[in-house]
Amino acid sequence: MNITSVRTFISTALGAGLIVLSGLTSVHAADKADSVKLQGLRGGAPVAQDLAPAGFKQERDHAVSDRDFVQQPPLVPHTIQGYQITKNFNKCMDCHAFQKTKESGATKVSVTHFKTRDGMELDNISPRRYFCTQCHVPQTDAKPLVENTFQRARGLQ
Repeated sequence: MNITSVRTFISTALGAGLIVLSGLTSVHAADKADSVKLQGLRGGAPVAQDLAPAGFKQERDHAVSDRDFVQQPPLVPHTIQGYQITKNFNKCMDCHAFQKTKESGATKVSVTHFKTRDGMELDNISPRRYFCTQCHVPQTDAKPLVENTFQRARGLQ
């Protein structure tokens, strides 16, 4: 037997083994799928169909929450419904801009928000940090949607 024959034999045997394994996996997955009923957020509506917006309750002012992990952006402790954040205007800066925090009592925007990706300091908020709600979300007392075993970082407990 030459080396080419050996390689052909090995690849054929491996291929056959993978086919058998994938067949067993799909049978097992089918058994599991029968016992689990999944419900999507769209409630079974087709993707192409527009749905009416679901009612949601935006919580009102809260005390500032503790963070759950070291690099977690602070949560927003007040409603932001109706806040305009566009490339030309950011409602958050009415209170959180450096020059407005004494009057408003709001937390100042972090100095990290004034740096470019390359670490250069700017006079105004970096464009990559301008859209606050990319990282900062309103806090709420809602129950978790699914059970989980999440625990705060040990250093923050």
